Amino acid sequence: MSTQSFADLGVSTAVVNALTERGIERPFPVQELVVRDVLAGQDVLTKSPTGSGKTLAFGIPMADRLDANGPKQTALILAPTRELASQIVDEMYSICHAKALAIAAVYGGAGIEKQSKAARKAHIIVATPGRLEDLIQRGAVKLSNVQILVLDEADRMLDMGFRPVVDRIVRQTHPNRQTLFFSATLDGEVGKLANEYTSHAKRHEHHSPAEERGYTEHRFIPVQHEAKLDTLVADLRSSGREGRTLVFVRTKRGADRLVKKLERSGIKSVAMHGNKSQNQREKALSRFEQGQVSTLVATDVAARGIDVEGITHVINFDAPEDHEGYVHRIGRTARAGAKGVGITYVLADQAHDIGKIASKLELHEQFASSGIAVKSRGGGGQRQGGQRPRNGNGGGPRNGNRNQNRNRNGRGRR
Repeated sequence: MSTQSFADLGVSTAVVNALTERGIERPFPVQELVVRDVLAGQDVLTKSPTGSGKTLAFGIPMADRLDANGPKQTALILAPTRELASQIVDEMYSICHAKALAIAAVYGGAGIEKQSKAARKAHIIVATPGRLEDLIQRGAVKLSNVQILVLDEADRMLDMGFRPVVDRIVRQTHPNRQTLFFSATLDGEVGKLANEYTSHAKRHEHHSPAEERGYTEHRFIPVQHEAKLDTLVADLRSSGREGRTLVFVRTKRGADRLVKKLERSGIKSVAMHGNKSQNQREKALSRFEQGQVSTLVATDVAARGIDVEGITHVINFDAPEDHEGYVHRIGRTARAGAKGVGITYVLADQAHDIGKIASKLELHEQFASSGIAVKSRGGGGQRQGGQRPRNGNGGGPRNGNRNQNRNRNGRGRR
């Protein structure tokens, strides 16, 4: 936590008091980095992990920059999932109330008429891209007054294929808007997008210190396809298991099937994926958070934005597609200095690809200790473990992102 107060950063008394009532008296590092620039009207690019306090990093100064007596629909926050949109509104509600600002969530899977009415009256709209376009087409939302635009978890929006709709939405906002861009990475396509949408942006990178990240034990377990379920059941029943377990699968149908199979084995679990209604997803997450069930089976998209305390184990029942997917999944455990376990089941034909992921994240020693045999793609026989370590460091994963050059690309006249 910072030695500065929110007042030191220039935050209004009304917002400071609202935060104090919630027991929030000192800014988190990402908030200390960002708040002053946002209050000053700067565009901001911020690389920061989930759970770092980034919602209030943009929410606090946004509330102070908006005028409750001014026009409606002057701020827009785009989020990739319904869960994240809902969490943002919950996190910002008290500070918005302190400034007499109306905030509304707009996402699919819920009544569009009710959301339409709330959006018409709102100063701040928090939306998933698809539902927002629905309301724009209905005439319930007009973006020409948007003075502050936030793209939260922009990397995941690209992963989910939202680039075309986000482009259409951004083009409708005021050309002289302030743009705040938050992402777990600012490299590659995400970096290009950030430069297109911002102008003269201040760039911040926040890396949680080791004591905030906690410690994760990484395990790679070789399994036969027919034995995966039995292996999972044994892991979930293992002695001394306390806390919550998040199990990742690749498909929506796979999540539902796995929940049914676990139930037949006497293990209660709930599934979260995109085919569930918003009400079903909220109920599933609530049961998981309240400890009514200790196992949540989720797809990558559904789990985006989940920030549940006490997740002690993350199990990759289906292997992640790449190293960024691995970091996103396993990062749901070992939060705020806690310890956690990340387990990945590895089928024989996946060993080469998982070995590459492990090497990329400097987990080659953990992978090698699993004894998994990797067939060389070049026909050179077999070797044990992941790719050859580049150095002797066998520590935990790092982000794996390279620093993005600070190129500037105007998004239009300012």
